[in-house]
Amino acid sequence: MTSLDKPTEDAQQDSRAVTEAALFEAFGGLRGMIETVLPGLLFVTIYTINKDLHSSAIAALGVSVLLVVVRLVMKDTVKHAFSGVFGVAFGVVFAMMTGNAKDFYLPGMLYTLGLALAYIITTLCGFPLLGVILGPVFKENLSWRKRNPGRKKAYAKASWAWGLILLAKCAILFPLYWWADTASLGWVLVALKIPPFLLAVWLTWVFLAKAPAPIDVFAEMEAEERAAEERKAAASSSE
Repeated sequence: MTSLDKPTEDAQQDSRAVTEAALFEAFGGLRGMIETVLPGLLFVTIYTINKDLHSSAIAALGVSVLLVVVRLVMKDTVKHAFSGVFGVAFGVVFAMMTGNAKDFYLPGMLYTLGLALAYIITTLCGFPLLGVILGPVFKENLSWRKRNPGRKKAYAKASWAWGLILLAKCAILFPLYWWADTASLGWVLVALKIPPFLLAVWLTWVFLAKAPAPIDVFAEMEAEERAAEERKAAASSSE
């Protein structure tokens, strides 16, 4: 990292101040967590009571759609709610096709496994996935790869944390998918929705708070554009 790339001390302090808020926003915040848990909680609650796959699935899908509608009405970002709808819809379709209520959870479990492997593999390849996800949030894009090695190291550590935590979650859930009943699997899934996520977010905050401040590539581009305009204006006035 050159002297021009080296973040200032004030910038590093500012980075630590905004890291928590940025992570909260990037991963959906409290509302996003509620939207993640509610459909599965409703499904397992209804299924525990009446053992009916259809009513449980319809209720879970209905509340997911309702959450999107609420966000649209409030003119709020819908990316987390939409992802929830797609996840629930895949689960509903899969369970309906197989007739096995446990299959409502299988697409989400496979997604978790795939995401865990993606975090680990991309980190081993020197391109940690978390840096790709959070780079735009911190206005640094991919500048951390070549110009900010301390930040790349932090993203690698955080990606390892996410990957290993999600793998540990899969190590609990997949045996239950084969051996436990639907209600037991569902309640364990609900219980494991938030705590591992919060642990991964906290570890990400710890690693990034200690890392060098991000290089604001958008500010650099704006500065270059202003400098070019100034040079152009100076050349015109000298003619």
